[in-house]
Amino acid sequence: MRMINKLENKFGHLAIPELMKYIALLNALVAMLNFLGFDAYRALILSPRLVMQGQVWRLITYIFIPPTNSVIFMFFVIMFYYFIGTSLEHHWGTFKFNLFYFIGVIATTFVSFFTGGYATATSINLSMFLAFATLYPDFELRLYFILPLKVKYLAFFYWLIILYQLLTYPISEKFVVLVSLLNYLIFFYGDIKEHFTLETKRYDAKQNRRDFKVIRPKEFTYHKCHACGITEKDDPNMEFRYCSSCDGHYEYCMTHLKDHEHVKENN
Repeated sequence: MRMINKLENKFGHLAIPELMKYIALLNALVAMLNFLGFDAYRALILSPRLVMQGQVWRLITYIFIPPTNSVIFMFFVIMFYYFIGTSLEHHWGTFKFNLFYFIGVIATTFVSFFTGGYATATSINLSMFLAFATLYPDFELRLYFILPLKVKYLAFFYWLIILYQLLTYPISEKFVVLVSLLNYLIFFYGDIKEHFTLETKRYDAKQNRRDFKVIRPKEFTYHKCHACGITEKDDPNMEFRYCSSCDGHYEYCMTHLKDHEHVKENN
């Protein structure tokens, strides 16, 4: 974050306030054009081949493609990502949110050129969601408008998918997965490191407590009669008491508690 603060001091004036408002409005406009019969998606999607042919607007216009094709959910999904984006901007400030978003844009563009495939803003939106879930884990969504579900559980499910991809995908595709999370990793690296450091310390402390054993000699006993020498090992049912008439701490079995010579210290 120190480097980010330096960048903000130098370039903060270039940040776009309420960035997600403009992106959401353009998402809605593109969706409307598509519903009216204009093939807006095809004209805006990021295609490395077409960019190299001179259609350079695709380097930025792909972020205006709506995150879903469903007419029913279109409005709610756009509003949800608008809400996430504005929440992140309120938490970080305008410059930091701009930086987070455009690092995601650069990473997505790089992945598209690396693989040669088409790209939309899906990975950027998902990285925003992970950031939101990290900062506001107990925020509740209404799944299917009925079932309350905290965003941390959805984020956990998504992390499981990422883990599966990192474990099973070829090296080149693992690289793609990591690059798509670049903005999240940059902004939350310190928090992730601190979390794992604390968890490691807790695990070590727990392991030390588990491994710690009090070493006692085999002949160790808790009770021993000062008169006859009997212990709880000799007679598990025997009770022992300290004598209040003896000077010092002398313990006796019930047989000799009242029948022993009291120990008196020399004056």
